[in-house]
Amino acid sequence: MWLNFTKMHGLGNDFVVIDGVTQHVRISQAQAQKIADRHFGVGCDQILLVEPPSHPEVDFDYRIFNQDGGEVNQCGNGARCFAKFVRDRQLTRKDLIRVRTRAGTVEITANPDHSYSVDLAIPSFEPQNIPLAMTQRSDTYQARLDGGDIDFSALSLGNPHMVIQVDDCENAPVELWGKRMQQSDLFPEQVNVGFMQILDRQTIRLRVYERGSGETLACGSGACAAAVAGMQLGLLDNSVLVNLHGGELKIEWHGEGEAVRLTGPAKTVFHGKIRWQVKQAKSAKK
Repeated sequence: MWLNFTKMHGLGNDFVVIDGVTQHVRISQAQAQKIADRHFGVGCDQILLVEPPSHPEVDFDYRIFNQDGGEVNQCGNGARCFAKFVRDRQLTRKDLIRVRTRAGTVEITANPDHSYSVDLAIPSFEPQNIPLAMTQRSDTYQARLDGGDIDFSALSLGNPHMVIQVDDCENAPVELWGKRMQQSDLFPEQVNVGFMQILDRQTIRLRVYERGSGETLACGSGACAAAVAGMQLGLLDNSVLVNLHGGELKIEWHGEGEAVRLTGPAKTVFHGKIRWQVKQAKSAKK
């Protein structure tokens, strides 16, 4: 059978978006890897699957698969592309869309300027919720890298984040330290590693090494995590512009117990179809 898909991106963080409402779709880890492969598949950072709502209070269910085929809980750039996709495909006409993820319910707003705002999860700083192998919560922790100790912040936005403040974002050891932290005992479920350079109280530069995908041009939840970490330390104001290689995102947060709001663009690149292997159940022998 043929499976229709749409290629999209949020600041260069690219996605294959699949309509599981009008198409019957099940994605295995191997199938996700094949789609995401940039040489033998469509190629993307993540695959987004739109599904019918499993609860009456939401409009859709939303599943996210990394390049390695693993399913994850949250993606800020993906949520914006998700909203544009369901509106463009006329699966909904709503300006405020409620979607159910593995991390809980997310609200996405379509703005008059064609940007999209996502109210992500309420940040959690408790080590057991991240999860982080520390016994007590702290504003900063230490990890040993390259023979020395580095300070970092840690929090969960439905997925685990580590934020390292650096003097020069462009020369930060993103791939080296990002890979090493995936094997660290500090983060039993691996971690998204952000390298944050503070320019002023309203502006930062950021690079993110995403678990399961490597460094991407932009990471929405990573931008939120970096901004929240800086705000929590008193280094940033409540509204921050985050400059990533793919472009700029606006992050707003008003303190503990409040959700983080992410605003930015979503773009459609092209539509296509791929041949989809569906395993048929074996019939019983007569």
